[in-house]
Amino acid sequence: MAEALIREAVAADLHPLLDLMRHLHPEDPVLDPDRARKLWASIIQHRSPLVFLAEEAGSVAASCTLAIIPNLTRGGRPFGIIENVVTHPAHRRRGLGRRVLAFAMDRAWDENCYKIMLATGSTREGTLRFYETCGFTRGGKTCFEARRP
Repeated sequence: MAEALIREAVAADLHPLLDLMRHLHPEDPVLDPDRARKLWASIIQHRSPLVFLAEEAGSVAASCTLAIIPNLTRGGRPFGIIENVVTHPAHRRRGLGRRVLAFAMDRAWDENCYKIMLATGSTREGTLRFYETCGFTRGGKTCFEARRP
């Protein structure tokens, strides 16, 4: 099997990424194609957030999103937030999620982030251990969430 390529997503990755995201939140409504194109164009143009992916045998196999937030504390150093971590079921348990996360974390450190935060809605112990093996710690901060009613 060919070695996976870990890279920043480009404009042509929209449709494979949308297909991959169906495995993250299968219950989500499908985005209107025109709205998806506009959102993706904005992300690519502004380079915020950054989307990284693992490509294996020509397929988008894993992805995560990194937002780098400017900050007036910590000596003006930004912080990173990682979201939407997903690996296609056909590509799981091969280290691709770990590699794409490491790539995103390296970018955050290169951007002088003083910390990287990641929140998960999963309560599965295996998922939580996965994030710990990638360098994240449980219990460091308390995460709160508000969702639109």
